Amino acid sequence: MTPHAVVNPPELAPPVGFSHGVATRGGRVLWLAGQNGTDGAGRIKAPGDLVAQTDAALANVLTVVRTAGGRPEHVVKLHLWVLDAAEYRAARRGLAGVWRAHFGSYYPAMMLIGASGFYDADALIEIDGFAVIPDDAPQSAGAT
Repeated sequence: MTPHAVVNPPELAPPVGFSHGVATRGGRVLWLAGQNGTDGAGRIKAPGDLVAQTDAALANVLTVVRTAGGRPEHVVKLHLWVLDAAEYRAARRGLAGVWRAHFGSYYPAMMLIGASGFYDADALIEIDGFAVIPDDAPQSAGAT
C-alpha cells in the first residue's frame, strides 16, 4: 500500500491501469530520468519486443528508486513514451503482468505519450517520472 493518497474523483471515468492523481506530504522528491529497456552495458535487451522492453524499463526505474531509498509505492508519476501507442494498447494483457510483477496493484498517476523516436534506435519505450521518498529512508551506496 502506498503511503501517499491516491485520488480518483467519482466525477471522472474510472481509471484503468493508472490513478488520476497521487497526493503526497513531506519526503524527498526523486526526479527519474528516462529509462528504456537497456542492460547494464547500455544495450537494448529485447529489440522489437515492447513487453520485454517495458519490463526492463520498469526494472531500471525501480533500480533508481531503490538506490535512493524508495520502494515502488513511492513512485507518484510516470510518463510512458512509446513509438506506437496502438501497439501498446494491443499488448495490454502482457503489459498488465509486467506491471503487477513490479508494482503489484498500485498505479501512480501516469500518462502514455507517442514519440517519433528515441536516442537508442532499438528502443520502443522510455519511462520517466518522479517519486516521493520518506525523509528517513536510507539511501544505497549508489546515491551521492
